[in-house]
Amino acid sequence: MDTDAIGDIVDKLKAMQNDNVEDQDEYDDVDEDDEEEEHEPITLGFFDKPKNKWSLQRQYFPSKAGGVPAWLDPLNIPSGGSFVCDICGDPLQFLLQVYAPTEKETAFHRMLFVFMCPSMKCLLRDQHEQWKHHPEKPSRSVKVFRCQLPCVNPFYSQECPQNNESHKPAGCGAVLCDWCGTWKGDKVCSSCKQARYCSEKHQVMSWRAGHKIACPQMQISSPVSGSNKSETTLFESQKVGSKNLWPEFEIIIEDESEDNRDTSEENTLSNSLISRTRADDTMNSIFDSFQGDADKKSWASFQECIDNAPEQVLRYYRNTNAKPIWPVSSGRPSNADIPRCSYCSGPMSCEFQILPQLLYYFGVDNEVDSLDWASIVVYACEASCDASLPYKHEFAWVQIYSPSTAL
Repeated sequence: MDTDAIGDIVDKLKAMQNDNVEDQDEYDDVDEDDEEEEHEPITLGFFDKPKNKWSLQRQYFPSKAGGVPAWLDPLNIPSGGSFVCDICGDPLQFLLQVYAPTEKETAFHRMLFVFMCPSMKCLLRDQHEQWKHHPEKPSRSVKVFRCQLPCVNPFYSQECPQNNESHKPAGCGAVLCDWCGTWKGDKVCSSCKQARYCSEKHQVMSWRAGHKIACPQMQISSPVSGSNKSETTLFESQKVGSKNLWPEFEIIIEDESEDNRDTSEENTLSNSLISRTRADDTMNSIFDSFQGDADKKSWASFQECIDNAPEQVLRYYRNTNAKPIWPVSSGRPSNADIPRCSYCSGPMSCEFQILPQLLYYFGVDNEVDSLDWASIVVYACEASCDASLPYKHEFAWVQIYSPSTAL
């Protein structure tokens, strides 16, 4: 693929970066003057229903949310304890991925993946754990992986992909779980020897959802194994499991400009994927729950910042001086709370921020025990270091609306 072919994407995604995180020994209070800083235009991410399903396949390097991930390195995906919630032990669910290449030769293709446990109980525990300064073995329910490849690699052609479904990847991928379609299917059904699962839990869920009936039929069918197994069988299994996945969207990247911010209300409503009334009512109910002036001030500043593009779900900061916008004053990290890269010990910078509007698109109920957050901010190695692992762990800071909620 010619470097110029992805120039537009690089220019947009590399146009922004947070200030370098300095290594500090003591907790620093959040600077009150940050609220008064002049707003700096950044890159925004919006959800859109994919016009063509094939455009979200890995060979097109998509930024997407929900459904299953389009793994950049499809063979050496995270395994072992990396893909489970450290709190409940269940496999993590795919949230979103962002294609963010750099000028670095080894990061010609670069993708960041975010996964999380759908349990609010685990998320509350996650927020509690993140306040422990850089533990040896962190317990997280939100995990971020960075994968990057040079232009010449085993999986993709150097030619720019054509805008049609005829483009195919150069390499094959790992056999995935028939239930979630996300993680490696290392466990094989002991009866039919065909269905594959990433975990015992997904095997049980698949059994209860229909494999109990399909299993005997698969036993008497032609035995197949590994990557050559029936595509029809795999599709049918994943179709059942897909009911437990979040709906799939393409992430459209746009610069935050005056033109975008001046979009008329009529145009905004006509292109809305969610009810503006529903979103406004929910936001107002959150505001009403705040007791202190500090939280109300932060919320007002947050609302003012996103009001001109209320459907944004992602804010991309890398390579700019812009900072994350925090909906509430409590639960914000200091510089000391952000760890250094666990591979090169270099600083980590703010890559992007996931806003709570994403939950509305995913259809998450607004109930007491439903998944909810104020903000998820992803920090990644500033140098995009070349550690030996195909998927490198990065850091996510979770802010929720009620940090004092009992665990």
